[in-house]
Amino acid sequence: MEFFCYHRDRPGSLPLREAMIEEHWSYMDGYAKELIARGPTFGADGETPSGSVHIVDLPDPAAARAFAFDEPCHQAGAYRDVLLRRWRNLLGRTMWDFPGGRSGGNRYLVLGLGSGQPADLAVPTTGRDELIAYGPLLSDDGAAWLGTATLVRAPDADAARAVLTTERYDDIEVHDWEFGGRR
Repeated sequence: MEFFCYHRDRPGSLPLREAMIEEHWSYMDGYAKELIARGPTFGADGETPSGSVHIVDLPDPAAARAFAFDEPCHQAGAYRDVLLRRWRNLLGRTMWDFPGGRSGGNRYLVLGLGSGQPADLAVPTTGRDELIAYGPLLSDDGAAWLGTATLVRAPDADAARAVLTTERYDDIEVHDWEFGGRR
């Protein structure tokens, strides 16, 4: 089962996150084979971390909750909240398989949060080569559609937002994002 996990930073937590970077990376090293994508998001200045994205393949919702809530920065109080949802990998690959590579161009996390009739359940044909990860956000049992999460390379935030059918969502968040992992 695939899960989307987004730890959102608590205001002022940057010094704590910086102090715990090795613990965070070591924890994630333990999940290297299960990770589909990972990386930090950034605030409006494009440099200050605002959160941490992990898309991971785990046996069940209980394992996903343990992954999310046992993470060292979460345990230390660096995050204000955690968005954890079932996810379906519609591209069938990891971020390391993205043909565009680790660098070059602007990268974004786009979260479309919705309810009711599902939207964007198929991979868009236009701009498909710019998608790093793409799939629906689902309830724990996988039965209810709750939105869509994508990692995308785009010229700007507006172009990234346009990957989703905007009128079908209650809210769409766009965050600067980069490939994560040890540097």
